[in-house]
Amino acid sequence: MIARTDYAARLLAWFDVHGRHDLPWQHPRTPYRVWLSEIMLQQTQVRVVIPYFERFVDALPDVRALANAPQDTVLALWSGLGYYARARNLHAAAQRCVELHDGDLPRDLDALLALPGIGRSTAGAILSQAWGDPFPILDGNVKRVLARRHAVDGWPAQPKIEKQLWAIAETLLPDTRLADYTQAQMDFGATLCTRHNPACLLCPVNEDCAAFAQGRVDELPTPRPTKALPEREASLLLLEDAKGRVLLEKRPPTGIWAALWSLPQAEDDARAVDWLRMHAPGLIDAVDLDTPQRLLPVQHGFTHFKLRLRPLHWSGLPARHRVGDNDRLRWVARDELATLGIPAPIRTLLLAPRIALED
Repeated sequence: MIARTDYAARLLAWFDVHGRHDLPWQHPRTPYRVWLSEIMLQQTQVRVVIPYFERFVDALPDVRALANAPQDTVLALWSGLGYYARARNLHAAAQRCVELHDGDLPRDLDALLALPGIGRSTAGAILSQAWGDPFPILDGNVKRVLARRHAVDGWPAQPKIEKQLWAIAETLLPDTRLADYTQAQMDFGATLCTRHNPACLLCPVNEDCAAFAQGRVDELPTPRPTKALPEREASLLLLEDAKGRVLLEKRPPTGIWAALWSLPQAEDDARAVDWLRMHAPGLIDAVDLDTPQRLLPVQHGFTHFKLRLRPLHWSGLPARHRVGDNDRLRWVARDELATLGIPAPIRTLLLAPRIALED
């Protein structure tokens, strides 16, 4: 195998020429900005994250600003990035930092791991990039690189395989330039040692890649065992008043789309009408419950299931400031949607032209 220092040296030499050096969280590279970028980059590509990152730090430039912000503000800034538990954990972790660490991120592995939403790889990325401390990372890109380089069989998310990859990552750490080395690993996996069609002939460390030597690049890392995702259906109530405002409901603090503002949802059309009778009795006389306009379904995929939402649209309802005397229901104008955290498929539905299904 390539010696420890040689592997890192080759990767760093490649990074100096081909790596990404102008990412917004690198200038300045503060612990807060590194942390925020790492959370946003979980399961999300760099090009998607950049505008969200810039908007977020403009509004909330440091840990204290984030901790003091209302949750609705944080979720609104996050809206569209998906995986909203990341934003809720980010907010809770900032509050914990104010409470326990004087408003700073702790420069300590165990203290970072104790914060909501920070796992071992994210903690290592923060410590290495913000302070240059010698900690490895093991995100999806690094797992792929190491599984190929060392011909590690088995799905990398399995505990025994992940443990093996962590041990390898520990041995490859250089003595200097830890921040650059961490970024180099991520860039290398994202641009050369990609999931599909990796550029092996351009690889700076291909001479010692076991998968390349054995002709197994396409089969490593071992893919996740596949199974068909279950499908669920639900009905949405798209209630629009005479001013064009829509009625939104704040979802519960746990579960799918937790704490976001969305359209009222029910298991089926009959229960959707029951919801209307219960929560908006003052609107009953203004709508024909049996003849809503049925809009094109909304399809959305989650990690463990697929969801098909059927919107039922009633328009021209009487304008009211309160519905059912419930603070979790709100009439919202189109130009106010950007101020709220709203699930991406719901936001798309609200902003798109209303397209009815044919009878």
